[in-house]
Amino acid sequence: MRFTKMQGCGNDYIYVNGFTEIISDEEKPELVRKLSDRHFGIGGDGVIFINPSPMADFEMEMYNADGSRSEMCGNGIRCVAKYVYDKGLTDKVHISIVSAGQIKYLDLTVEKENSSDRGTVGLVRVNMGSPVLEPELIPVEAQGDRAVDAPIIVEEQEYHMTCVSMGNPHAVIFMDDVKGLDLESLGPKFENHQRFPRRVNTEFVEIIDRKNVYMRVWERGTGETLACGTGCCATAVACVLNDLTDNKITVKLLGGELLIEWDRERNIVFMTGPAVTVFEGEIRITKGEKRDV
Repeated sequence: MRFTKMQGCGNDYIYVNGFTEIISDEEKPELVRKLSDRHFGIGGDGVIFINPSPMADFEMEMYNADGSRSEMCGNGIRCVAKYVYDKGLTDKVHISIVSAGQIKYLDLTVEKENSSDRGTVGLVRVNMGSPVLEPELIPVEAQGDRAVDAPIIVEEQEYHMTCVSMGNPHAVIFMDDVKGLDLESLGPKFENHQRFPRRVNTEFVEIIDRKNVYMRVWERGTGETLACGTGCCATAVACVLNDLTDNKITVKLLGGELLIEWDRERNIVFMTGPAVTVFEGEIRITKGEKRDV
């Protein structure tokens, strides 16, 4: 099976061309776990299959490193856009990609060495759609029509969360000294908290000023990652709802920076960031045997 390793701000996934590589749905969860293993496999935050779609130009079929399905990944969808253009699957610089029934629209910035060069994609701007704030749709157990600055008890300590769905559930926690946070201990306790029926991605955010924030993220099914595109979008929305920043901010992450803008008039969140190809390879996936890279 051919694959491509790609990353967006250090959020790295293994990308598989579903047009040519046919893997059954039953095989995928176990295959994803083995491929994602950073010691015995290729290594990554998960696997993304790029498939044909009747709904959009392409489908993004995303799996977390533990083999569970996920609805959306902002860094992942930018890399899908780069993949399909760089590989010649499309000549368009404005494309649509569907993931778990949600269609996103992307604008590709193509970098060329000369006028005759077809070029490759460097930056991608994604229309991430409207944030979902209704607790039952996120989902999160909370009173009222929004969970904004809502208290939550974790290990006998009270935190305040603002919950947003960007196609997947997020809980944004504002605090000081995010860099010194013991995320390996705290992250799973939020992820598996009883108030989140489908688990949750948790963003721990420190405000720098009205235009800049620092964020670390614990992603459900994966653990701490160097970046999370949908988490950055949820963070920007949470910042505005709590009157902590402007509508357009730079989110600084362990793996880089993303520019996020919440257009309040249209109620649309836009994300702009890089997409990078790391390497390509081939792996043997013989049934019943250990996968050899």
